[in-house]
Amino acid sequence: MVKKVAAFVAEYEMIKEQDRVIAGISGGADSVCLLLMLLELRKNISFDIVAVHVNHGLRGDEALRDEHYVKVLCENYQIPLEIYHKDVELFAQKRKQSLEEAGRYARIEAFQQAVAKYKGTKIALAHHMNDNAETMLMNLARGSGLAGLTGIRPVNGITIRPLLCLERQEIESFLASRKISYCTDVTNGSDDYTRNRIRNHVLPFLEREVNEKTVSHMADTAEQILKIWEYMEEETEIYYKKVVEKTERGFLIKKSEYIKLPEVFRGTLLKLVLKKMAQREQDIHRIHILSLDELMEKQTGRKINLPYGIVAERCYEGIRVLNEEKKEEHIVCEVIDFERESGLHINNQVFSFEILKTDARQEEKIYTKYFDYDIIKRTITLRTRRAGDYITIDGEGRKQKLKSFFINEKIPQEERDHILLLAEGSHVLWVIGYRRGHAYYVGPNTEKIVKITMNKGEDKDGRDN
Repeated sequence: MVKKVAAFVAEYEMIKEQDRVIAGISGGADSVCLLLMLLELRKNISFDIVAVHVNHGLRGDEALRDEHYVKVLCENYQIPLEIYHKDVELFAQKRKQSLEEAGRYARIEAFQQAVAKYKGTKIALAHHMNDNAETMLMNLARGSGLAGLTGIRPVNGITIRPLLCLERQEIESFLASRKISYCTDVTNGSDDYTRNRIRNHVLPFLEREVNEKTVSHMADTAEQILKIWEYMEEETEIYYKKVVEKTERGFLIKKSEYIKLPEVFRGTLLKLVLKKMAQREQDIHRIHILSLDELMEKQTGRKINLPYGIVAERCYEGIRVLNEEKKEEHIVCEVIDFERESGLHINNQVFSFEILKTDARQEEKIYTKYFDYDIIKRTITLRTRRAGDYITIDGEGRKQKLKSFFINEKIPQEERDHILLLAEGSHVLWVIGYRRGHAYYVGPNTEKIVKITMNKGEDKDGRDN
């Protein structure tokens, strides 16, 4: 069995010379076997071992018994041991998780602390084939898709699982042959947890009534699916660069490119976007992916809410994926006194004003406009939009609601509250960076003009008319 594990470790290049392996040792059969296997591997590979034991504070005297057992075990083999006491019940309350989920979080936290303290390069966990089969069945039942059927990965970042090539019975037989005792967690026999019900009832039924090699066959299948999935992940990253655009607040999934994707890659791409947005993938399920895909065919403006405060909104270009934020106030309103002021500083933009004679007027540019100063009757403001705003669209004086203008110009919803306007009351004279209205043009009877410039640069095309 030692040779089997050694070959498995070599196949996946789990441990290299001078590694420092942080090994999770609970005291159960699996983790005791893991420690013994690491000691065997160390005969041929020069690396350090540091054992970590996590006391979850849930099982009272039984937990203290396990802790003492691990202390003695590590002393016997002269392995450094780090013991962490974690209040899992408190974790569960604070994170609003089950005890099972909170326990997993507590262990991860402990391993990370040990890695930092001891400069660890690998984290070794004692998962085996049966654990893998249980995970596959749980994921299958929960609808996690193809990715879930990859099971537990032998190597995931710095985390390695040297025993994933062994069945539980092999582990127990190995320890019995060496007359090595171990601790038994009585909660493993309880049906309070989903995994335990699969372990105690579903897998035994499959092995007894369907095929005694169920566990090993599932392991082989998981390995095949993992190879397929890794290929799909590589291809998805290629498609991602073509289909997805990073924006200031999130991501834009471009419909024009998305519809060209082979259907099998659409779900993987959408999940990748959500993963990048959330910085995690737990709790992102198939139903969320389907909802996001369906949104692509909905009308502009439709929104859906997704895990981790993510909002997806249908827009002209496709779908914008954003973090749900409390709507910030972006109201800006600065009154301009052309006689007393030569400029204003608003939203990191600098505006300058200059009153000129008509013969000083030059050609208008994207961010430089000229207005008839003589016919400005009311207070001129630089501001963001308000209800009732309109713009004069031609020389005949026809008007258009600002909202309609934004829609026609396909300006994204989330940008509209940030666009600065030059306005007289509700009359918008200039949608800055997009279009000036036809009001207040300099004419033959104009005596004074006001030149308004935004310091944005004049070297690129704009949408001004």
